[in-house]
Amino acid sequence: MNKKRSLFIASIVSLGGFLFGFDAAVISGVNNLITTEFDLSSLQLGWVGSCVTLSSAIAMLIAGPLSNRWSRKRVLILVAVLYTFSAMASAMAVSYTMLWVARFIGGFAFGAALVLVPMYIAETVPSHYRGRMVSVNQLAIVTGFSAAFFSNYFLNDLAQSASAFASYMGLDGNLWRWMLGLEIVPALLYFILLFLIPHSPRWLFSKGREQEGLDVLRNFNGDKAELIKEEIIQSLSQDKSNENSTVVGIKNLFSKNYRFVILLGVVLGVAQMATGFNAVLFYATNIFERTGIGTDAAFAQSIWIGLINVIFTLIAIFLIDRIGRRPLLLTGLFGMAFFLGLVAYGFNQATYKLSPEKISTLRGDIDRAKLSNLTDKIFDSAVEFTEAINKEFGFADGALVKGDLIQAAGDLNAILLLIGILGVVACFAFSLGPIMWVLLSEIFPNVIRAIAISFVGGINSLTSYLVVQFFPWQLETFGASMTFIIYMGFALLAFLILLKILPETKGRTLEEIEKQFVTA
Repeated sequence: MNKKRSLFIASIVSLGGFLFGFDAAVISGVNNLITTEFDLSSLQLGWVGSCVTLSSAIAMLIAGPLSNRWSRKRVLILVAVLYTFSAMASAMAVSYTMLWVARFIGGFAFGAALVLVPMYIAETVPSHYRGRMVSVNQLAIVTGFSAAFFSNYFLNDLAQSASAFASYMGLDGNLWRWMLGLEIVPALLYFILLFLIPHSPRWLFSKGREQEGLDVLRNFNGDKAELIKEEIIQSLSQDKSNENSTVVGIKNLFSKNYRFVILLGVVLGVAQMATGFNAVLFYATNIFERTGIGTDAAFAQSIWIGLINVIFTLIAIFLIDRIGRRPLLLTGLFGMAFFLGLVAYGFNQATYKLSPEKISTLRGDIDRAKLSNLTDKIFDSAVEFTEAINKEFGFADGALVKGDLIQAAGDLNAILLLIGILGVVACFAFSLGPIMWVLLSEIFPNVIRAIAISFVGGINSLTSYLVVQFFPWQLETFGASMTFIIYMGFALLAFLILLKILPETKGRTLEEIEKQFVTA
């Protein structure tokens, strides 16, 4: 019964993770469409994708302290409101500015949810399956990825069907609006369901509401509730500082007692994003186009990212409380480095030549006159070929024909590249994806947990912002091969550092972990 109750609560709270995943992945399907709609440059396109990570970083810095004051539950309800507003405004955007502002507002929901969902679950559910329950949030995130990739593919296919229904719904001219607007449905559902969850018991104890906190503990821990209550009170009493004070809390972060856990948290936060996963996620369709499979097939292949994400996240949930956090994380990091190197190798071997025979296979609406300067020329990289396409067609129109031209001209091993990209996704899904948030919810003491997770989460989101903002520019400037080599280097560096400092935390209460890594 306790496990069912924990799973029920974790599933409701983790719908915030589903919304994060959906919003993060859905943008990959609209990139080319909004580039044409608003005549965007590569940096403007990067900003539409990355602006959410910048506002997310801001939200992460304030979500923890705010949840100390208002409660985890109340801030999560605010998150649901922001998700709903952002989805509506994005779908109704009439300009580039309105679009990025709407997404920027949604980023505040991103950041707060990423911080508060694992924190709430870790503070509420029993320790012996805490890892699995916190990982439910990651499962919700990757399910959101899959839902977005599938809905993008379905809507794109429906829009091209020329059916009466598609015409009636306005899909032919407003495809990207439908893609972004679907998020409104789960966002409203999240808002309603959040009223069914209790307050975090550790938050209740921090506010002196001991009987309410004990009642929640009994619902989830049964006879062990009294013992856990004493551990929580003892932990909170070790620091008499007012934990509602953000200034005091941040000052505590840099004290000698917390130096190790903060260092570990920062390494985890940077590593998760610096290895380039969000670049793969936000620009999946663009990356698959560069493998030469074409635009429509790129939408279909993106679905595989979502499916692989779900499958390997389920594997992580099954194993995390059995074999532990450390083996999964280190194995996944090493695997990411290998597959990132494989992707880099695949792109490095590619050449591009647009012969008259291949031009004859192109769709009829592509202007053949603009292809005369490209015919029978050999390009050694996608960077050179894309530059030539943009020179002839312009950046906005080039975005619409680039996938077809690369498909026709490319001489590269698309299967090798697909294996590499899906390998990166799989390794991330059973390691850095869920385990970073599990560890962050565990390693910080009660008295600084909210502020510490906010601090590390802010660094995590800023790293993501830099990766997502500059990924289109990196592809244009350095090419796909060198871009993925850079990410491989970060994965190897993170592996070596965590091999040295990463502890194991499975099966211990939050207070036991605190005694080992802080007070000792």
